Amino acid sequence: MTSPHSIPPHQKMLLQDVFELYEGRLGLVEAKIRGLFENRIPAIPLIGSYITSSGGKRLRPLFHLICADVAGYTGEAHIEIAAIIESIHTASLLHDDVVDMAGMRRGKPTANSVWGNQIVVLVGDFLYSNALRTAVMQKNQKIMEVLSGATTRMTEGEILQLNRIGDPDITEAEYLEIISAKTGGLISAACRIGGILGGLPDRQELALGVFGMKTGMVFQMADDILDYMAAEKDLGKKICKDLEEGKITLPLLHLLKTAAGDEAVEIKQIITSGINQQNLGRVLDLLAKYRAIDASFERARGLVDEAKTELAAFPDSPAKEALITIADYSLSREK
Repeated sequence: MTSPHSIPPHQKMLLQDVFELYEGRLGLVEAKIRGLFENRIPAIPLIGSYITSSGGKRLRPLFHLICADVAGYTGEAHIEIAAIIESIHTASLLHDDVVDMAGMRRGKPTANSVWGNQIVVLVGDFLYSNALRTAVMQKNQKIMEVLSGATTRMTEGEILQLNRIGDPDITEAEYLEIISAKTGGLISAACRIGGILGGLPDRQELALGVFGMKTGMVFQMADDILDYMAAEKDLGKKICKDLEEGKITLPLLHLLKTAAGDEAVEIKQIITSGINQQNLGRVLDLLAKYRAIDASFERARGLVDEAKTELAAFPDSPAKEALITIADYSLSREK
């Protein structure tokens, strides 16, 4: 495993460097994640094995491990908590795929398309409850409050998003509320709990939480933007899948705000009537005309800068540099 001291101080840390720094601990987290699926009912470990073998960068555990380092934590509890956090995220993906009737994730069939909705919803329920049961064993009320609060917000965000499906009058404030709840909240919790473990004063603990919230929102913004750009072979889903599902995200919100009156009316009609090959081309043309993708990236870059500002509360260290690297990476997928 790469040592923090093996990266010269003048050399910018890359995402690969961060993963190498935490490779050993992430391996321990992976084992803990598999353990959370252990059960005498065969379907639970079977589906668990299928999901955990699907890839994913384990960014939420990584956020937690790094923030524990920033906070000066030297114990072992952060390994199990990182696994708990990832398990909560995995449970939310299981439920999201059922709600969205998704057939593919990360280039392979979703669990619900293989085993059916009923059992996958129940396995998601098991994973949520087992993760929180394991968290209770930490005997730390503050950690439980942060975790349970993030989990509650994730559900609220999903419901709010469902209530705004196909609604062209959704506001940017509502969109930001959705992504802060669905994506930002758990990453914020991962960061903040790292600070709790290290016994940081409230000011620094909350700074880590705000950093995680804003960075998490940027990850979701980037996904939403790339949905209008990427080919299916790259992301495992076809272009404009969100729009097809009626999800109004940042690029479309910018377009609705800046398009001429008749064009804005046309876009709203497309949203309410449903997407097809012809009107999809029209939406993409208008996105290009009004530079909605570029504007969306600029909006997200501003949030990255705000997130990194929160780290001014901490002295320079390899762990702090790792957080800055991840924040920068959150938008690097545009390249």
